[in-house]
Amino acid sequence: MTLQDLNALIAEAASQLWGWPMILLLLGTHMYLTVRLRFPQRRIFHAIRLSVSRDSDGEGDVSQFGALATSLAATIGTGNIVGVATAVALGGPGAVFWCWLTGVLGMATKYSEGLLAVKYRVKTSDGTMLGGPMYALERGLGWKSMAVAFCVLTAIASFGIGNTVQSNAISMLCAETYGLPPLWTGVATALLVGLVILFGVRGIARVCSMFVPLMALCYVLGCIAILCVNGAYVWDALCLICRSAFNPSAAGGGFVGTSIMVTARYGIARGLFSNESGLGSAPIVAAAAQTRDPVRQALVSSTATFWDTVVICALTGLVLVSSIIAYPDVDYGSGATLTKMAFEKIPVIGPSLLTFGIITFAFSTILGWSYYGERAVEYLSGKRYLILYRVLYVGAVFVGAIVQLHVVWNVADLLNGLMAIPNLVSLLALAGVIVAETRQSADF
Repeated sequence: MTLQDLNALIAEAASQLWGWPMILLLLGTHMYLTVRLRFPQRRIFHAIRLSVSRDSDGEGDVSQFGALATSLAATIGTGNIVGVATAVALGGPGAVFWCWLTGVLGMATKYSEGLLAVKYRVKTSDGTMLGGPMYALERGLGWKSMAVAFCVLTAIASFGIGNTVQSNAISMLCAETYGLPPLWTGVATALLVGLVILFGVRGIARVCSMFVPLMALCYVLGCIAILCVNGAYVWDALCLICRSAFNPSAAGGGFVGTSIMVTARYGIARGLFSNESGLGSAPIVAAAAQTRDPVRQALVSSTATFWDTVVICALTGLVLVSSIIAYPDVDYGSGATLTKMAFEKIPVIGPSLLTFGIITFAFSTILGWSYYGERAVEYLSGKRYLILYRVLYVGAVFVGAIVQLHVVWNVADLLNGLMAIPNLVSLLALAGVIVAETRQSADF
């Protein structure tokens, strides 16, 4: 079987997985939890305040902000830039609407994941806090085999969506922008990742707490600058995004053949890739937060989806679609080309800002996913293979930087969907527990 045949096979599997059943399961879970929890999205500003305060009475390995920063480090990645651009290129402007809607409704799911992570977390003999969907599945439902399946998928996925995808993006950009050989970039990236993950969750959280606010602020300011340049087309872009979400042919041009199913599929899949609401990865680090109340950390966790999708992905989508309208002669069939063209509209610093954004987003994602993978491996086999996992993980960073990964995005979609299924099932099965905990908490 050739690489092209393998790519086609994986793409078909991902397409089948992300059909209407998966879309209905994901959005249905988001909507069901939103209604049962009486719209926890309305508590977003209270949640933001909690995220920057310290719960000194709570047990945990890192602060609430440290846990949030690590979660954001893993979620704010190439999905926010290249992922949204790919969704627009393949699904049309309407994909931005579905991506954004996934984020708004997904805040309820991220809240629920964070709550269960803290409620069912365990403390090891050395005082480390461990939690996540695998513990909710095992301790809350008694479904050990499904917990094991989730951890196996998480460990594998960490090498794909959390590692090689990101390191490949870094090396390609450094080669195109600065002429650096991928070998050099791979070595440097692998060394930096290795130095950070050797210090465990505290080291990762410390780096991410300093790193994430700066990189997010720079990227947001860049997007705002482009929207100022494209000011005359922003309203038209917003209207086109909403209109073509339900009538893709309204987009015109190369998007005429796009169906609602394709538009929704790419928007929702890229939304999940970006914010990970329902995926089950973020609650793994939420369980390590210093908090005395599951609801308190659940609210903090929900802010990750707000910042990642409701703010950053929405800005990216608006930038891309307004650029399509402003410069219709540009080839917008390629997500990478579209993104590069949009940022070139910022005089002088545009390309450098894009390069900085992708490199920092990708690097932080590698750090965040290393923690997710480690906790999955630890659940499966204890601490025996953690050093081996770290060595393999750092090695994968290097390999991803020097190898062309044509099938990575399709593999990412496939693994995201497979990981999400056991997590979503546990959320639905434990919805009563989530509601009961929420009702009796003074923090909600």
